[in-house]
Amino acid sequence: MPRAITVDDAFEIRGVGDPQISDDGKWVAYTVATPSLKEDKTETRTWMAPAGGGDAIVMTAPDVSSSHPRWSRDGKYLAFLSKRSEGKTQVWLLNRMGGEAQRLTEAIQDVDDFAWSPDSKRLVLVLRDPSPEELDEAKAKEKDKEKPGAEDKDAKPRKPKTPRPLVVDRYRFKTDTVGYLDRRRTHLYVLDLATKVVVQVTSGDFDDEEPAWSPDSKLLAFRSNRSMPDPDRTYDSNIWVVGADNTDKGAQLTQVTTNPGSDVAPAWSPDGRWIAYVAQLDPKLFQYGTRHIAVSPATGGQARVLTLAFDRMSRLPHFSPDGQFIYFIADDDGTENLCRIPLNGGEITRPISGRVVVSAYTVAKSGDLAVLVTSMDRPAEIFTTSSSGGAATRITNVNDAFLAKIRMVIPEYVRFKSKDGTTVAGYLFKPLDYVAGKKYPTLLHPHGGPVGAYYGEFNHFSQLFAANGYVVLEPNPRGSSGYGQDYCKAIYADWGNKDYQDDMGMVEYAIAQGVADPDKLGVGGWSYGGISTDFIIAQTTRFKAAISGAGSAFFASLYGHDQYILDYDVELGHPWDQRAVWEKISPFYKVANITTPTLFMGGEIDWNVPIVGSEQMYEAMKSLGRETELVVYPGEYHGFKTPSHIKDRLERHLSWYAHYVKGDGSPARPAAKPN
Repeated sequence: MPRAITVDDAFEIRGVGDPQISDDGKWVAYTVATPSLKEDKTETRTWMAPAGGGDAIVMTAPDVSSSHPRWSRDGKYLAFLSKRSEGKTQVWLLNRMGGEAQRLTEAIQDVDDFAWSPDSKRLVLVLRDPSPEELDEAKAKEKDKEKPGAEDKDAKPRKPKTPRPLVVDRYRFKTDTVGYLDRRRTHLYVLDLATKVVVQVTSGDFDDEEPAWSPDSKLLAFRSNRSMPDPDRTYDSNIWVVGADNTDKGAQLTQVTTNPGSDVAPAWSPDGRWIAYVAQLDPKLFQYGTRHIAVSPATGGQARVLTLAFDRMSRLPHFSPDGQFIYFIADDDGTENLCRIPLNGGEITRPISGRVVVSAYTVAKSGDLAVLVTSMDRPAEIFTTSSSGGAATRITNVNDAFLAKIRMVIPEYVRFKSKDGTTVAGYLFKPLDYVAGKKYPTLLHPHGGPVGAYYGEFNHFSQLFAANGYVVLEPNPRGSSGYGQDYCKAIYADWGNKDYQDDMGMVEYAIAQGVADPDKLGVGGWSYGGISTDFIIAQTTRFKAAISGAGSAFFASLYGHDQYILDYDVELGHPWDQRAVWEKISPFYKVANITTPTLFMGGEIDWNVPIVGSEQMYEAMKSLGRETELVVYPGEYHGFKTPSHIKDRLERHLSWYAHYVKGDGSPARPAAKPN
């Protein structure tokens, strides 16, 4: 008998990703991430399934994660990334017919990315310059090999050295999951598979990423911010081309694009004449500006922007095998669809459309596609489409057994009016056992970003709270993507104004529809959703409880502390020059107005929205004698990875809202683990 979804079901859902169709269109490789509460980690393995449907085959071994599967162009081999030996991520190779994986690379640092050449003879690798510690370790290993008895397994491990001081001299010097940034940059290297010789083909004080081979295997397109004198101070990344046989480390490059905004994701046309890419045309708008599909001659020259009239965030361009069309994914009205536009511009068609999310895809030389699709009632699975057209065929059933056990709510995509008359949209979840005419406790759940959105996809969090008797509101207020550039930039340097009105507009809508109990309202979100929560409770006392996850409210204190220094300078100006702007958007100055019991939480080493933002709000409310609590999760960045921490977060959410919104007694908080 199907049952209501639970907290632990978050770890029953397996994450399907990275579909890669072989050039002959016969096979699809993909990854499956399996979380484990018992092991308190998530393991990723690579699988392979027939493109026409049939039994899937697991390709990589258990107990060690493997990711980024890529077919050789001849379809014989599958390469992937894994930390299978000595703790560094290397490229490994599998014969499609079976057998043990063989290690292809011997880099002393992690391999960040790679791509096969079309002739299957070489790989391009993306490597970060090695650290002093990695160089020392490599030298020590070489010395050990020269010593007699170096293979002695009883040799004592080396005593770890005291870490070197961190010397900072960059304008942008910190980022989440990495921490402090030094001058070690990512560059392109070419590995010859026959000789095992590795040649560095780009260099300099720049990061070179997203390599793409030309069809004749002679050139590499890539994106890089090579602005002078300081690339950290601009968004101006461009598409460049370098010879794959370059031996002067990229001294001779061709600059393909000259757009002053960000150009990324290069993709070659089958004849090698054109490069498609994603272009953001107004650098001052950075994240708020629409990202378009553009095409430029591969040798440089006049670019053509194909999607100007479309005005929707677009990404992941890829040419059709005949070179006549460019596929891409578009963010549109609470969905992400697979789209296609002619090379010369024109009508946009949607091979996969509807209230779904297409998050990734690949195109075979045969013209067949493998597409990763999630919908409101199903986590992501892989579909294939034939070059001859017709309906898509689902070829994976990774989460079917889980879905058969649970009951779920299909949310409604609704439109409503904001305070100033602007039409806003969002997803509304009614409780699992909803009874018409009954009013329910209601949670407003602002999304992150701010340039993000809620989509027509499976959402465990909202399903969980609907199963626990709540109405869940997922608004896409101004600032959200999918509704055009003007809608997106409406909150530029004005956070917490129009988006607050829009968020509250959905609350008013739910009350007017008779589903939300106006006396039992809660609010909470993560990242910009946490920031929005701080804004909201500083302006209204209507909510009985709030949970601010990875939020902040005193933005001047984050200047130089988080990863957004360029964004701050461009959008808000310097705090000492534009004090009024910074204070206007900072709800910290209105903290005395807050009476809502609020739970603050975040990751200990989050440099996206550092935990100091939650600490400051917690301490201010504590000083005022308000009901509050702070939970800090050790070793977590902005996006949590540890299953037990994710479980703890969900349980605390349920407990906090049950107590303060529903009034179900004292909050039964999860026990803290001993240090």
